[in-house]
Amino acid sequence: MIAGEQLRLRLHDGKLIKDRRYHLRTYPNCFVAQELIDWLVSHKEAPDRATAVCLMQHLMDHDIIHHVCDKRSVLKDAKLLYRFRKDDGTFPFNTEVKIFMRGQQLFEHLIGDKDSILQLRVEHGVAYQRSFPGCQLIDWLLQNMEAESRRQALDLCRILQEHGIIQHVTKKYDFFDSGLLYQFCINFCRRRHLSELLSESEEDDEDVVILTQEDNHLESPFVLHKSHPQEGSSAFQSGKYLEQATSGRRRSLTQLHSAGFPPFVQLNSTSVICNPKSVLSRSYTSEELLAPGAPFMKKVLTVIGDDLAWGFVVRGMAPCYVQAVDPGSPAAAAGVKVRQFLCQVNGQCVLYLDYRTVSRLVMTGPRTVVLEVMEPLE
Repeated sequence: MIAGEQLRLRLHDGKLIKDRRYHLRTYPNCFVAQELIDWLVSHKEAPDRATAVCLMQHLMDHDIIHHVCDKRSVLKDAKLLYRFRKDDGTFPFNTEVKIFMRGQQLFEHLIGDKDSILQLRVEHGVAYQRSFPGCQLIDWLLQNMEAESRRQALDLCRILQEHGIIQHVTKKYDFFDSGLLYQFCINFCRRRHLSELLSESEEDDEDVVILTQEDNHLESPFVLHKSHPQEGSSAFQSGKYLEQATSGRRRSLTQLHSAGFPPFVQLNSTSVICNPKSVLSRSYTSEELLAPGAPFMKKVLTVIGDDLAWGFVVRGMAPCYVQAVDPGSPAAAAGVKVRQFLCQVNGQCVLYLDYRTVSRLVMTGPRTVVLEVMEPLE
């Protein structure tokens, strides 16, 4: 969403977005797909036209842009008119998006203040960039008329924390009107490269994680480090470090923020592909899971994602199963365990879907994920 908005503003500045006439009808604030592809290649946002089309299709799939008549679900490199949903008021402003945009607005306002409360602060010998005491943020919200009372300001800050916009610097505490230090989890002002939208390779069952160089710093919640697996752990048993590709959305994080991936650690320069051995003793079909008397028990689990993701890895072609769980993650706290099979995600049956489709459902859905799982009886 951030990358799409930054692109929209650049295209307005470059006059690629304007009112256009077609078949005696005027379409306001639209662009010609072919001209946009030309622009992306000439401005080195994409190495070739095919990649540029993939980038724009990604925005289209996530309701950032659409065909002016909504007759096409696929972006074509042709003289066809498309438009940003932000420009015609059709962007789906659900509750989570509104909270996300409120967080972005507050961050940009805070970072632009001459005497910003976002400063380098030290707590217990550790320095935290752009951090702030909770009470100072509440004071700022009241002074800038962002809230009418301290209670309303406190409620707003807790909502921002629940949706992964801000966090306690050590993630130990909820938000309080006190001197505890907090940080924004996202640097909204960083320029997003469109190439970050293409997150993962779709080759076979291999999981690839890539981070941009700009995300390889302490301010980014997307810098990952692979810890050494302990004996008996269900974590990935191959690979040391992961680096060099996308992070913007949570798109690749369900599969990648698995056991042994604490945040904020410097990476080396070696890219690694992890393809762990399955934790299942044998494969199962969906029919076997649903058969009367099958040795499985159903559970409903609610996982509330944090600033990284949810903390579990999904594998399998159908049915999907949990391959690994980060012991300190929201998934572990909710009761997600290895070898559980996924039956439903947010009320949708996923027994016959592969892991890529299931992962996409989780990553493009709300921050709170309701899972119906089946686990083997002890």
